[in-house]
Amino acid sequence: MGEPRLDEPRLIEVGRLGAAHGVHGWLRVQSFTDPPQRLFEWRRWLLQSDGRAAREVKLMESRPQGNGWIAKLDGVEERDAASRLTGQMVLVEREELPPTQGREFYRADLVGFEVKNVEGAVLGVVDHFVDTPGNAVMVIRGAREYLVPVTAQHLRQIAAGERTLIVDWPEDF
Repeated sequence: MGEPRLDEPRLIEVGRLGAAHGVHGWLRVQSFTDPPQRLFEWRRWLLQSDGRAAREVKLMESRPQGNGWIAKLDGVEERDAASRLTGQMVLVEREELPPTQGREFYRADLVGFEVKNVEGAVLGVVDHFVDTPGNAVMVIRGAREYLVPVTAQHLRQIAAGERTLIVDWPEDF
């Protein structure tokens, strides 16, 4: 059900490795940080795929490429080795992330929150998030599944102490 829950120390997905780039072991990288280049401030990444144990790698270099980024990891010297890493999650330990301020929240911190709509109906709990070209979408699981865009129009309130979100989303949509 949804994305795998990662064990303590709490690991947060900050990016994902894409296709190999060139013949010297470079990889395309999708960053989930804001701004995107913040991903490359961490020199030690944990890579994980398919629920396997995360393994540590060292980021050697990174640079912009087209509309995105590419990175070179220690020990990945050729295209085939890079291709085997495609699709792996780039994780960092939660305590390595900068503290949030004001109305900022990390998505991982919202997983498990109960979601109610503005009329007070309980829709379910936040299961995970999906990135789309327009914006992130919150996947809510309850009696049924809801896909709610994470925008100011739809996400109205976060009550962190109560572990509750209020959304402007109809129960029967």
